[in-house]
Amino acid sequence: MFIGIDLGGMSAKAAVLSPEGKLIGKVRVQTSAKQSPEETAFALAQLARKAAETAGVSFEEVEAIGIGSPGVIDSQNGVVVQWSNFGWKNVPLSSYVEKYAGKRTFVLNDANSAALGEAKFGAGKRFDDCALVTIGTGVGLGVIIGGKLFEGFRGAGTEFGHMVIRQDGELCTCGRRGCFECYASATALIRSTREEMQRNRDSLLWKHAIGLEGVDGRTAFLTAAEGDEGAKRVLADYFSVLGEGIANLVNLFRPQAVLIGGGISAEGENLLKPLREYIYPRLYVLDYAPLELLCATLGNDAGLYGAIENARSKL
Repeated sequence: MFIGIDLGGMSAKAAVLSPEGKLIGKVRVQTSAKQSPEETAFALAQLARKAAETAGVSFEEVEAIGIGSPGVIDSQNGVVVQWSNFGWKNVPLSSYVEKYAGKRTFVLNDANSAALGEAKFGAGKRFDDCALVTIGTGVGLGVIIGGKLFEGFRGAGTEFGHMVIRQDGELCTCGRRGCFECYASATALIRSTREEMQRNRDSLLWKHAIGLEGVDGRTAFLTAAEGDEGAKRVLADYFSVLGEGIANLVNLFRPQAVLIGGGISAEGENLLKPLREYIYPRLYVLDYAPLELLCATLGNDAGLYGAIENARSKL
């Protein structure tokens, strides 16, 4: 038996992988930057025990714990090298959790964990080479090559959201300007939607959002479906930026498939169709090396599956 933990800035969740390959005993605990790293590790160890109890499994049967964590991760040593949101630097997370849980623990970057989960249990199962692009507050990337996770030197690679696409552009949380995630994240889509609303007070966007604070990643999609020209412009601009980045990614790594994850993937073909129309004409030798563009299927569970798969493979 293996337990997976998905660590986030506001909460962490855990589950046990059953022999049938299903997640059971899902539990959650709040997390906070106010906690010390060791306090967080203690909470994660307790969470793992609770997951086993909820699943009706003896904790003694658990072979290892896998954790997907934000930040730059030294996955060989289980160290969170840097997690800006919590101010963590060189935190030996696996050692801390092992201390309190008494189980071998393995840590992986959360985007890589989600990619591994989709590759082994979700939409990527059919492919040896695939990439998962996660779209949320930022833009994350996990790359699978030859069935194995590609992490880059010391686990610090595939920072897709922080490739600069516009010099001297929007200020990014990383401190640079013009990063891809400043324009292709769900945060960027929400910002563009609000800007369009402020330009056009007659837009139907106001109907769906009920004010600027009510805008979310679905607002432009819902309004464009009613024929609103402003919403269509917002989405056209968004698809062009996101599509350009994905086209560059494909031309660089040439995966068989790119999977789109995050809340925006719920839009399905409303997202995929315009992206395919933008991306496919911009790819080299598409007839020779075709690409499938799909939505991820595991949703918020992808990171749990991937954390478990990482622990199982490492053990």
